[in-house]
Amino acid sequence: MKIIAIVLIIVGVIGLLLSMMMFGDIGVAAAIASLTALLSGFGFLSANKKLNKI
Repeated sequence: MKIIAIVLIIVGVIGLLLSMMMFGDIGVAAAIASLTALLSGFGFLSANKKLNKI
């Protein structure tokens, strides 16, 4: 679960950087997708920490 979270965060950061080079609606869609990947990655990390405490 931790590996998935790290991969999602890396993909989100790369996607956010690449979305800044895109024009128009495609750039907005790529930025939204990369933010979703970032939030999912951070969610997986926090869920992993809570599961390890149990």
